[in-house]
Amino acid sequence: MLRLPRPSIRRPFFPRLGRLPRLPRTRAGQRRAVQVVMVLCVLALLPATWLYVVTGDRLRTTADVPRTGVAMVFGAGLWDGEPSPYLAHRLDAAARLYRAGRIEVVLVTGDNSREDYDEPDAMRAYLTRHGVPDGRIVSDYAGFDTWDSCVRARKIFGVHEAVLISQGFHIRRAVALCRAAGVRSYGVGVDAKHDATWYYGGAREVFAAGKALLDVVFEPDPRFLGHKEPGVARALAAAGER
Repeated sequence: MLRLPRPSIRRPFFPRLGRLPRLPRTRAGQRRAVQVVMVLCVLALLPATWLYVVTGDRLRTTADVPRTGVAMVFGAGLWDGEPSPYLAHRLDAAARLYRAGRIEVVLVTGDNSREDYDEPDAMRAYLTRHGVPDGRIVSDYAGFDTWDSCVRARKIFGVHEAVLISQGFHIRRAVALCRAAGVRSYGVGVDAKHDATWYYGGAREVFAAGKALLDVVFEPDPRFLGHKEPGVARALAAAGER
């Protein structure tokens, strides 16, 4: 009887991975492993805990924030050249504070690192459409991150006290960093829809808190510092002449 050769079966190729770490077999080893995991978890949460401790009494709402000369609005992205919904909520809060007479000047701080991306000018245009005079808006074009914005507010624009406006998941970090940079701050956390962006922002803050703590400890220079600008002082002076 003629036997035909059996077709060969090609097995899929899987790259060899290193061996996974084995759990300790002894109870003492297992206890040590659990202790190590617990210590790592505590260390990971320490920066977030620090943020809550140092900012606990500095958060307000648009209804009860103290009267302050300057409000700072942090950039939060553009959609087709217009403020993203998250940024628009921040700007709406600033406009309400201005109309209520609780602030006199708005410092808009954001990214203008490319010719086709200009957060501060988009923020200025939005505010003027919502009742804030152009002369009461000052632009910081080098607010590349929260630490840079806070340091520049103090060193470049001479801001000593400000109301900071951002979403709730970011406002504590903003207050802590501006406080470390020498700006006495109150934080107003605006409402936001709990969508994917909100959850991403909240999760990101766990890691951003660690960077914030390093910024406070080492006080790095902003990416761009530049010369002092009198825009805030002039706007405040003009407000006092009304």
